[in-house]
Amino acid sequence: METIMDDEVTKRTSAEELESWNLLSRTNYNFQYISLRLTILWGLGVLIRYCFLLPLRIALAFTGIGLLVVGTTMVGYLPNGRFKEFLSKHVHLMCYRICVRALTAIITYHNRKNRPRNGGICVANHTSRIDVIIFASDGYYAMVGQVHGGLMGVIQRAMVKACPHVWFERSEVKDRHLVAKRLTEHVQDKSKLPILIFPEGTCINNTSVMMFKKGSFEIGATVYPVAIKYDPQFGDAFWNSSKYGMVTYLLRMMTSWAIVCSVWYLPPMTREKDEDAVQFANRVKSAIARQEDW
Repeated sequence: METIMDDEVTKRTSAEELESWNLLSRTNYNFQYISLRLTILWGLGVLIRYCFLLPLRIALAFTGIGLLVVGTTMVGYLPNGRFKEFLSKHVHLMCYRICVRALTAIITYHNRKNRPRNGGICVANHTSRIDVIIFASDGYYAMVGQVHGGLMGVIQRAMVKACPHVWFERSEVKDRHLVAKRLTEHVQDKSKLPILIFPEGTCINNTSVMMFKKGSFEIGATVYPVAIKYDPQFGDAFWNSSKYGMVTYLLRMMTSWAIVCSVWYLPPMTREKDEDAVQFANRVKSAIARQEDW
C-alpha cells in the first residue's frame, strides 16, 4: 500500500517538497515554530503580503482583465488587415504584462531567437494555468481550449474577435479527429499565429516532464519546444486542481512573495520521415527535460 500511494506519478501531482521552510504558510510543512525571531518575521511577512501587496495585485489583475476585454472587443470591430493585427498584438501583450505584474512575476527568457513563428506549434511543459500569461507576455499566440461560461467565457469571446484563437465546445473536445482537423487548418495558413499547446494535458509540480499526448504531433507542423521552470522558494506556482479551485489558487499566488521562473526557447523541431507521432512527441519531451536537467 505504501508503494502504491507513494509512486512516482503521484509525487508529480502534489506540491514539490522544499529543502527548507520559506516563511510561507503554503509549503508542505506549513508554519513551524523554530525561534521567536523567525515567528515575528513570518508575522510581519503576513501583514505585508495580505495588507499591502494583495490589494495592489488585485487592482492590477482587474485592470489587466478589464483592458483585455474592452481592448480586444474594440479591435474586433476593425476590418481585417495589418493595422488590426498590429493593434491586437499590442493589446494582448500590454494586458498580459499587466496580469504578470499582478503576480509579481520575475521572468527570465533565454534564446529569444528561437521564439515560435507563424504557422507553427509551441509546446511546453505544464505547471500552472499562469503558464499561459507567462508565455503570452513575451509572444503573440493563438490559444487552444474549451469554451467556458461566466467571466472566462466573456474573456474568450472578446479575445476571439481580435485574434484567431481556437475554442472548442465540450462535445468537440472529445472528438480527436475534429480537433486535429481544426488545428491542421490553422497551421496550414502561414499568416496565422503559432498555437500554444501543453501536451501533458495536466499540471505537473515542476520536478519532471510527463508523457506528451501525440495529438499535436500528428499535424505535421514545425514544433517549437519551450521549457519553463519555476523557483518555489518565493512562491509555489503549481496548481493542484484536485485540492484547490481557481479562485483559491489565484489568491495563494497573489499572497506569495513573488513568482520566479525561467523560460527557455529551444530550437524548432520537425517530424522525421521514419518517425511516428509518438516517437516525435517523446523526442520533443526529452529535449525539454534535458534543458531543465530532469
